[in-house]
Amino acid sequence: MNKKFIFLLLISFCQGIKSQKSTNQNPFLKYFNRIINDTNNLSSPKLMNYPTLAFSPETNWEIGLSSLYIYSANRDLKNRLSEVKAFTFYTLEKQYGIWLDHALYSDQNKWFLLGKARFQSFPLLYYGIGVNTPKEHIARIDGNFTYFKERILREIIPNLYTGLELDIQILKKVSYQNTTNFFVKPNGGNGSSNIGLGWGLIYNNIHNILNPRKGIFSEWGFLSYSSNLGSDYQLNTYLIDNRFYFPIKKNNVLAFQLQGQFSNGNAPFNLLSLMGGESLMRGYYLGRYRDNHMLASQIEYRILPFSFSKRWGASMFFAAGEVFSSLDKFEIKNLLPTAGAGLRFLLFPEKDIYTRLDYAFTEEGSGVYFFIGEAF
Repeated sequence: MNKKFIFLLLISFCQGIKSQKSTNQNPFLKYFNRIINDTNNLSSPKLMNYPTLAFSPETNWEIGLSSLYIYSANRDLKNRLSEVKAFTFYTLEKQYGIWLDHALYSDQNKWFLLGKARFQSFPLLYYGIGVNTPKEHIARIDGNFTYFKERILREIIPNLYTGLELDIQILKKVSYQNTTNFFVKPNGGNGSSNIGLGWGLIYNNIHNILNPRKGIFSEWGFLSYSSNLGSDYQLNTYLIDNRFYFPIKKNNVLAFQLQGQFSNGNAPFNLLSLMGGESLMRGYYLGRYRDNHMLASQIEYRILPFSFSKRWGASMFFAAGEVFSSLDKFEIKNLLPTAGAGLRFLLFPEKDIYTRLDYAFTEEGSGVYFFIGEAF
């Protein structure tokens, strides 16, 4: 299993920062000292910029810059926490990308904008379609990928939102490297442009999206891709994502997630349901398994923070999931497990936001993940 390590040059300094006098700090330490120890105004927005360093076999070394901006509308702490995340990177293989994610709430939480945008020239390791695919990738797919998804939702009753969903996915300049004898060019393998329009329904009574401690997040979405919208392929996709959070004792949280994505019609390989990644089914490369349908669940126990520490905590998690071509092909015996544990560091005490360092292991290998905010 290919591994990708992401290092945030922050936590190694956190314990030493407090003990140093500001006059002895270099500008880098001064910046992070101001960020993580600023508790003067609980309602003020927070902006953090930090470098990242990563390595993976398909990219070689990768350098990047990440930004996180968090705020409450009108600086009113009764409004839910909004976040904007940006990430840009460049690799020694001359690959690059720009990512932008957001979850924005208006005043009194009446409007909810949830979306993401991607543009990247970045390799994809392709293993084939279905659960019975080779252990090693059968091709590396290079190309330019543009992705835009936006949900514009209005609260109709307290905590229940509904509205339009738009999805645009464009794959161009596709080429194949390191192909094996098992490789067959997939549907949409020459690239495609696909536009989907649909409707979504979200129930959300969680105040802090980066660190839920209590409540429910439930999303039900439908997207239709058709030639009338300018889509090269015609298909429908359905998404369900249900998350539950239960406080245990004073600082502990038990979190549970069940997610499914289902499609019918003529789906290109890049619109199939994918399993893996840094959020659900950690330990598997995102897209290691892909097919028409995906169903997975995970449970995680979080200690935020330890009883003997003000800023350090931990988590333990277990997940299982599978991909399948049709609903009658789902079989319990094909479920793939993953498990792991992680450390937590309280980055913004006044907003209850942690960084996470997770280690996950599977039957095929392992993965390490370092991000701000919980996996789900």
